[in-house]
Amino acid sequence: MKLKGLTVPQAILKYALIVLKYAFLCLMAFIALVPLYACVVTAFKTKTEYQSTSVMTLPQSWLNFSNFVDAWKQADMGLAFFNSVIILVFVLVGSILISSMLAYVLNRFKFPGNGLVRNLFLFATLIPGIAMQVTVYKIMYNLNLINSMPGYILLLMGTDVISIYIFIQFFTNISVSLDEAAILDGCSYFGVFFKVLLPLLKPAIVTVIILKGVATYNEYYMANLYLQDKTTLQVVSTSLYTFTGPLGSQYNLICAGVLITMVPAIIVFLIFQKQVYSGLTAGSVKG
Repeated sequence: MKLKGLTVPQAILKYALIVLKYAFLCLMAFIALVPLYACVVTAFKTKTEYQSTSVMTLPQSWLNFSNFVDAWKQADMGLAFFNSVIILVFVLVGSILISSMLAYVLNRFKFPGNGLVRNLFLFATLIPGIAMQVTVYKIMYNLNLINSMPGYILLLMGTDVISIYIFIQFFTNISVSLDEAAILDGCSYFGVFFKVLLPLLKPAIVTVIILKGVATYNEYYMANLYLQDKTTLQVVSTSLYTFTGPLGSQYNLICAGVLITMVPAIIVFLIFQKQVYSGLTAGSVKG
């Protein structure tokens, strides 16, 4: 007996694999969604209710927004969002310019040591960032950039190896004849880069904005280490730690703060989701 060209054992094996595949996907979705479910549920519970019920127990009222108000006020999240936006703008602009110009030089100009520089950048990605923090902190301290917003911005704006390789890949797909035509028309190398090539890097720029923006918005370790004044220099990631202490953590307020910090990211994604998808997939196939 055959089913669509398959024997019975083959058909059983085929459908068993399909069932296992979807069961595995459902399990992974469940594992990913349980923490989010617990966070949403906890955000609407009062302190007493949180202490007396299970994490998975639904709140008595979904109209209890006092946790969100308390989290916003006590953590001064308005200031945190303002600081985070300022940091994001400068870091993204600086990272895009630095990475794209470095990629332009490495891709378009062949000079002794070009391959060595590329290999050094590749080697740098293999070194854990945490392993370099003693040296970086000492440099920042000697330059008086500790507890300074400009210092923190410069630190995050530093060479991003992943962004450089993304731009190099896009430069590889752009014909050198465009550069040559622009130079013949009297354009300088800066003019070629800013007037001709940079506008063509829109998909790469979107990709870098996504990767660098998410990393900067969620960055906690360096923000906590270098922005030590938590009254004026706190950012979104450090503001949530207002509710932690030696006597315990106020998880109902922490979860409310987490949901508040998610709102801007969700709004940005919904508005620019077309650009997000096109930016992530534009460099997947060589043109």
